[in-house]
Amino acid sequence: MNVTIYDVAREANVSMATVSRVVNGNPNVKPTTRKKVLEAIDRLGYRPNAVARGLASKKTTTVGVIIPDISSIFYSELARGIEDIATMYKYNIILSNSDQNTDKELHLFNTMLGKQVDGIVFMGGNIKDVLVEEFEKSPVPLVLAASFDKEDKIPAVTIDYEQAAYDAVKSLLETGHKHVGYVSGPFEEPVNGEKKLEGYKRALAEVNLPFEEELVVEGDYTYDSGIEAVEKLLTLKNRPTAIFVGTDEMALGVIHGAQDKGLHIPEDIEVVGFDNTRLASMVRPQLTTVVQPMYDIGAVAMRLLTKLMNKEMVEETNVVLPHRIEKRRSTK
Repeated sequence: MNVTIYDVAREANVSMATVSRVVNGNPNVKPTTRKKVLEAIDRLGYRPNAVARGLASKKTTTVGVIIPDISSIFYSELARGIEDIATMYKYNIILSNSDQNTDKELHLFNTMLGKQVDGIVFMGGNIKDVLVEEFEKSPVPLVLAASFDKEDKIPAVTIDYEQAAYDAVKSLLETGHKHVGYVSGPFEEPVNGEKKLEGYKRALAEVNLPFEEELVVEGDYTYDSGIEAVEKLLTLKNRPTAIFVGTDEMALGVIHGAQDKGLHIPEDIEVVGFDNTRLASMVRPQLTTVVQPMYDIGAVAMRLLTKLMNKEMVEETNVVLPHRIEKRRSTK
């Protein structure tokens, strides 16, 4: 049998209201009474019923987190930032994996609401209109992390992806490269097909270089797609002497694929990645990459959510964190 608040009250010879005040940290309890109640709780092994408390307070102190791939180094860093801030503010986390499938994302979103979460942090590469419509109708606050909707309707924490891509490509062009390749993640995702691609094009235009479509190859975020992309680029007549890659994992594939062809990094081809995951320091030569502060994005997204859940004043619901380029040995 589960021990109830009634059992604790009877054991301590106090009212259920007094037990409730002790459990909830109410200071208006005599020290001797508090001690007596806590001893009774310890003897009986009482655990407060979070569901019942949530029904009474209309808060469950639980936050839903929906991410595309729990196994991803990128998303795991974000999740860690969310978890640390959630713990600091005494929220519990329900973590779900969406596989970036829209139907599954909608199902998980509604499941989270059914579990009476107080708020949701959502991460996804392609925030489709049907998702935005559901998010706008959400009865609880929702914040996007390292994700955005095209019209900036939903609160979000990101970096400036267009500027970050521009900075990466510019750093290569400034050292004299005339043919810079771009290995992208899936173009259907706006961060790739719009933001990063525009940054790549802007950097070229600034130095009066033409945009050559053959220098742009679409990958799928995987290591293998990086290998396939560089193999394709190396068959070109004017093959690239430098390559900007949309993620670190694909960049590792690019480096290894080029090395398999007998080329040296960075002497024959320079490579710049994106994200600054742990993979960047594991490859040889170590990878120069755009630092996307994944932990900070998760932490700031969770902090923004706590403010929205507690109806605190929020001046800016779309937060853009700074990025930088971490130079390592894959560039000269």
